[in-house]
Amino acid sequence: MTTPAAPSPAPAPKKDPMKSFRGIMAGTLILEAIVVALALPVVAKLGGGIGTGTGYLVLGLIVAFIATCAVLKRGWAVYVIVALHVVMIASWFALTALGAIGIVFSLVWTYLLWLRRDVAKRMAEGRLPSQQPSTKQ
Repeated sequence: MTTPAAPSPAPAPKKDPMKSFRGIMAGTLILEAIVVALALPVVAKLGGGIGTGTGYLVLGLIVAFIATCAVLKRGWAVYVIVALHVVMIASWFALTALGAIGIVFSLVWTYLLWLRRDVAKRMAEGRLPSQQPSTKQ
């Protein structure tokens, strides 16, 4: 009588897929900082000027998006990103354009986080292309 062999653990990937995913996240944050910076002329024209609370809100969001790029390796970085988007959507009442940008980028981040979860799931199952045995001889 033979006992079935225990399933072997998934082989470690040769490259870290999450490292490249952090690059995508950093690029999205920088893109978002640029788009939010484009709201500054709107604040200057319609929001009472850059020296108002709305102007400081936009400048603070720009700095926060750029600073968040430095902490993407940390587990809590996703919570910071979500909090920034909650602030952007809540700023709808101060500046409608900023709230609309927040909704659009929240949808982008929802998709990115879904992709991240899918990659982590495939990595745990050993189904990533970098985890497959090499067929070169």
